[in-house]
Amino acid sequence: MAVQSKKIGIIGGGISGIAAAKQLSKFEPVVFEATDSIGGVWKHCSYRSTKLQTPRCDYEFSDFPWTQRDNTSFPSYQEILDYLYSYATYFDVLKFVKFNSKVVEIRYIGDSESAARAEYGSLLPDRPVWEVGVQTTQSETIQWYAFEFVVICTGKYGDIPAIPKFPQNKGPEIFKGKVVHTIDYCKLNEEESTQLLKGKKVVIFGYKKSAIDLAVECAEANQGPEGEACTMVVRTLHWTVPHYSVWGLPFYMFYSTRASQYLHERPNQGFLRTLLCHMLSPMRSAVSKIIESYLTWKLPLEKYGLKPDHPFEEDYASCQMAILPENFFSEADKGKIAIKRSTSKWWFWEGGVQFEDGSRLDADVVVLATGFDGKQKLKAIIPDPFRSLLEFPSGMMPLYRGTINPLIPNMAFVGYIESVSNLHTAEIRCKWLSRLVDNQFRLPSVDKMLEQTMKEMEIMRRTTRFYKRSCISTFSINHSDEICKEMGWSSWRKKSWIAEAFSPYNSQDYEEEK
Repeated sequence: MAVQSKKIGIIGGGISGIAAAKQLSKFEPVVFEATDSIGGVWKHCSYRSTKLQTPRCDYEFSDFPWTQRDNTSFPSYQEILDYLYSYATYFDVLKFVKFNSKVVEIRYIGDSESAARAEYGSLLPDRPVWEVGVQTTQSETIQWYAFEFVVICTGKYGDIPAIPKFPQNKGPEIFKGKVVHTIDYCKLNEEESTQLLKGKKVVIFGYKKSAIDLAVECAEANQGPEGEACTMVVRTLHWTVPHYSVWGLPFYMFYSTRASQYLHERPNQGFLRTLLCHMLSPMRSAVSKIIESYLTWKLPLEKYGLKPDHPFEEDYASCQMAILPENFFSEADKGKIAIKRSTSKWWFWEGGVQFEDGSRLDADVVVLATGFDGKQKLKAIIPDPFRSLLEFPSGMMPLYRGTINPLIPNMAFVGYIESVSNLHTAEIRCKWLSRLVDNQFRLPSVDKMLEQTMKEMEIMRRTTRFYKRSCISTFSINHSDEICKEMGWSSWRKKSWIAEAFSPYNSQDYEEEK
């Protein structure tokens, strides 16, 4: 079968992939989506109760506002999918998408000089650089496509579950009950999920958003005297938030304005700014303690042993702040959700799970809310020698502007850096990428790009012990400033200096400049 040649290929049809397709539409890209639907994790990794963790106005495209953007309720996953479909339809993006088309292999066909260059030229060199092998659900035959530039948008979540390793003969195979990962649970309809949980002794490993939401669904399925309690095994504590208000003040005042982020480190800030940042560290700590005091007062964290030892700022700086469902602690008070704190190793026995200290939990169902292995997804398709260049020894991906790996030619990665609003983070980088591909500006040298990524990684490392997640929440405005400057835009986007300093930034501030 002949190789089909195009300028740009995009792998993944989630939020990032659709944003990339819209911004690169003048090049008529080909978008490969492995399933029959756009939406990514919102389509394939959502429970029936899954909701957005931010208000609508903080999760929208700059040129496509929500119809009810002032509605303060958090939209459901279905509302987000409807919004994404409306966006893709309005901008005629779906014509670029090849559904049920899974990328199984990528080959490098560029020259060795391009792979080892110190300077970047045009990202569209008028000759193919990558070949992409695609398998459809209708055929086992691999169809090959050739591209000058490839954008990877497969994301960090979904597809490949992160499964704990167990001692020999102490894994799920000896357990007489059922073991599922949250990715399996997401595939169940309401009747199937209720049947899985109702009247069962359920043990959930995890304490992030997916685990918390699942515990509530489990509790709701076990109402009444016949219902069993769901036990959450919490290994690493994180701060949870009931809503976006702290002591009556809007949450954005603490971290999402230019003034509030001025307290935090940022790349390229110079000696005086570094000195000032050091002097302001007590104020930074005070902000974190104000939020911690509110959460400890508002929620029964100490009662259930769920108050973290680390500052709130560390969870915010690593994008691990989770919004609690309204009835989480009320179900715990009724005895429908039990908490077991354990940092020890654990394994299965035929009747449940056992911990290193000898304690056991009886179980009919064990749910692993243990996350995903997004990097393994990349390593499965990226060829050598580039596979070894995907991440540094620290485990972090070196991405200039959160998009370009300086060591991998003619390829971009969108959706691998996080902030409070991942949609905005993806969209502005896609705008930057479209102008870069269109030769409106040029990339710095490879050495300078690596130097910039190292500076950002070092800030993350100093800010939070969970730095490997590549989160820019505490300096997101500065990150956008630098992107705007490279695009030739003004970095200050508000109409007055007061608004510039004290009002929150969101995607609407980054509408196209005419």
